[in-house]
Amino acid sequence: MKLLDQEWREKLTDEEFRVCRQKGTERPFTGSLLDVKDMGDYTCTCCGNKLFDSTDKYDSGCGWPSFSAQSAEQNVEYHSDDSLAMQRIEIVCKHCDAHLGHVFDDGPKPTGKRYCVNSVSIKFNQKS
Repeated sequence: MKLLDQEWREKLTDEEFRVCRQKGTERPFTGSLLDVKDMGDYTCTCCGNKLFDSTDKYDSGCGWPSFSAQSAEQNVEYHSDDSLAMQRIEIVCKHCDAHLGHVFDDGPKPTGKRYCVNSVSIKFNQKS
């Protein structure tokens, strides 16, 4: 899903645009989905693609929603990120290239991954 910046600006809030399209970051411990513990799916704010499942969400203490794995659909893509004078792996939605956050190798077993995600880059869809 490729849209022009102006089209994204019309579709997203200012904060969603800043984080998802301009690779911004929300302040730690401020995201609306940080403490959500209900069962459901997490989808991309921009395109609705399923990205994460609540069964893989855990409290990492980092200040952002954290997941130990991406969804079975393999909808997360990885990019090298050398900004802020450090080497990290950026995660983006494979469908629309929305910035989600970063992935680190300090998560729980069995994956050992911590997908550190901005709340504004995902939507929660509660299972009934």
